[in-house]
Amino acid sequence: MTLVLRTTTRTTEPAPALPLPTGTDPLLQLQVETRPADGPGVIRCVGHSRELALGGIPMMCSACRARRDRLLINHGPNVWVRCRCGNQWLEPEINRADFDALVGGPHGTTYPSVEAGLAALGFDGVFAGAYLE
Repeated sequence: MTLVLRTTTRTTEPAPALPLPTGTDPLLQLQVETRPADGPGVIRCVGHSRELALGGIPMMCSACRARRDRLLINHGPNVWVRCRCGNQWLEPEINRADFDALVGGPHGTTYPSVEAGLAALGFDGVFAGAYLE
């Protein structure tokens, strides 16, 4: 399982898939290396620092009542929302197309595990109770 974490506030279309290089051309190799990770085992994440309003209703964490600074996690067709306090829930109102619109480009950081990525971005629950209005 590969975890690709991205943080962005831009809204753009996802990059089209590129074919694998057939030669040893360094530019083709660079295109393949910077292509977004995809496949059945890939977990992609993007930070979202603003408030999310689903259907006009602001989303709030049920554990700490925070209204902003989320991590959106995509695996397959599902999108989960994770708060800094460590609370995580499946959000059926956000689909993969919505998630792809938030991912700004192919550049991201790959972490060896989901836990390592969550800890690196501060979404592992360490900040539970530190939410300030």
